[in-house]
Formats: sequence, structure tokens, C-alpha cells
Amino acid sequence: MELQNQLKALADKIEDLKERIETEESTKHAFVLPFINILGYDTFNPLEVVPEFTADLGLKKGEKVDYAIFQDEKPILIIECKNWREELNAHNSQLFRYFHTTKTRFALLTNGIEYRFYTDLEETNKMDEKPFLEFNITNLKDSTVSEIIKFHKSNFDVNHIVDNASSLKYTKEIKKLILQELKEPSFDFVRLFANQVYTGRLTEKVMDEFTVLVNKAFNQTLGDRVNDRLNAALNKETEKQQGEVVEVEEGDPKITTTEEELEGYRIIVAILRRQLPIERIIYRDTQSYFGILLDDNNRKPLCRLHFNGKTKYLGIFDENKRERKEKLSSLDEIYQYEDELLKTITFYE
Repeated sequence: MELQNQLKALADKIEDLKERIETEESTKHAFVLPFINILGYDTFNPLEVVPEFTADLGLKKGEKVDYAIFQDEKPILIIECKNWREELNAHNSQLFRYFHTTKTRFALLTNGIEYRFYTDLEETNKMDEKPFLEFNITNLKDSTVSEIIKFHKSNFDVNHIVDNASSLKYTKEIKKLILQELKEPSFDFVRLFANQVYTGRLTEKVMDEFTVLVNKAFNQTLGDRVNDRLNAALNKETEKQQGEVVEVEEGDPKITTTEEELEGYRIIVAILRRQLPIERIIYRDTQSYFGILLDDNNRKPLCRLHFNGKTKYLGIFDENKRERKEKLSSLDEIYQYEDELLKTITFYE
């Protein structure tokens, strides 16, 4: 819990300072070195954290990696840093060379905000092309914090991390594929299910129909699972509040939250939870609409459900917080606006 609080404090600091950080050196001192300190390593001890660590390659001398962390006089992690404004994709090859010459098992490429941890799962002493752990420090999940803890000085165990890295890496890749299939099912993915439920010949027309059906079925299945979890949580809260008297000030309007509004909310959660923890997606019912907010903040509307009239609408916001109403014939049509709903998150994150 302490490490999680320290990471959160660093993330807040980054959000406050980043626009005033102009150089790579400033990024190192303001963002990266505090992260190394959080991991329990003494950045003022040159025997533990070595800046400008030499990583000569063959005849090419003078190659240096920004930092190397040592344990028992051996490098256990090399770190290459970039300006926080820089994209990291262009710098993998540089770290790849350093990894080979230093004989370490772990490498970190970071701009102080994005962190990518690499190892050599595919070929010994040759850095993998893809990281096994990747995160944005300003948007950490609990599961990611659990992985970061493994790199803390008090917990560091090479074999344990390497064993776990394989699971992390391939699970991450599989999740990416699943999300891609959910967004736009591939031909093979659709055929896998069509073959099992359709007895006729899979013509191009049939495959087009099943592409829509498979996409709809998977999104509804995810929505149902989220609904089950939300229902369980709501039932638990109801039980907790049983017997309590809710006081309503005289003159206050009485607002009735309908099951249909809650069902719409659960669908919204099923969509947004791909990028947000469920506890950050909060609803507030009003006389005019059913609002869904980020972090229960009125200044961060995610969408609105206008279900009080005969015709139902989904209210979607643009980057200027202007609302556009889309008519809904059924609640399932909310899934058609998945991309726009997910885009709304980027206006605040």
C-alpha cells in the first residue's frame, strides 16, 4: 500500500510539473530518479545506481546507458530515458544493443510517464522486441502495481520475475487480440463460431451476417457479466442501507431511477471499463436525465441517458462538452457508439 501511495504521489507530481519540463535531463531528475527511489534503490549511491553506465559494443566504444541498477556488484536492470514528450517506439533498437553487452536480464525504456520493461524470453541474452510489462504511471491499475512491486529492492528475484514475465507478456498479447476481435471480428474468428451454430454453407453473405452477430453476442456477454457484478454490488449496498431513513428536504424533487436506466448504465460500464476501473464510472440521476460521470465529477460528463420521455436518447459529449443526442430504438444500440464513448475518456485523461 505504501508503494502504491508513493506511485500515486509521483503521478500527481508529473501532472503538475510536466509542462515545465523541457529537456531529457530534467525528465530524468524530476520523474525517473524518483521512480528509482520508490523501488528502494539509493540514487545517491554510485555502487547501487550507476549513471552513464558504459555499454561498449565490439569496436563501438563509448556507448552509455542512462542508468544501471546494481545488486551484488552485478547489473540487474539497465534504464534508458527519453524526454517525456518523446514517443518510445523509435528507441527500442538503442536499448537492444545495450542489453546484449551488459549481460543483465532486464531493461527499462521510459520517458518518465510511459514505462516498458523488457527481458530475454525468446532468446538468451537477446532482448525481446516486445515488453513484458508496460504501463503509464499516471493511470496505474492495481494489478500493474503488483508487478512493479516485484522490482523493489526488498523483493527482487531474477528467476521469479523471469518466470512471471512469460505469463505477463503473452497474456498482454492475448488481451490485445481479444480486444481487437471484439472491436472488429476477423474472418477466422467469425468462422470459428459460425461453423458451430450454422449448418449451411458459409457464403460471403452468411459470413457478413455472422460478423455482426458475433460482435453483438460478445459485447452482450461482456455486458451481462458486468451487470451481474453491478447487481451484486447494488444488492449488497441495498442490504447495507436497509432500515436507514433517507431524509428529503421539503421542496426537493423526488427522482425515480428506473431499471431501464440502470440497464443502460451497465452497458455503458461494460464499454468504458476497457479503459477505466469500474469504480471511476459514477451515475447521478436527475429530473431531466440520467448522467454518467468520470470520478463523480460534474465537470467530467461521460454521457447521458435521456429515458424519461417516450423516445429514448443517448447523450454523447465532444471535447468542448457539447452534448449530441442519438435516438435509441433499443438499449443494445448503445454498443454502436462504443468508439465515441471511449473517445470521451481522452478529453479528461
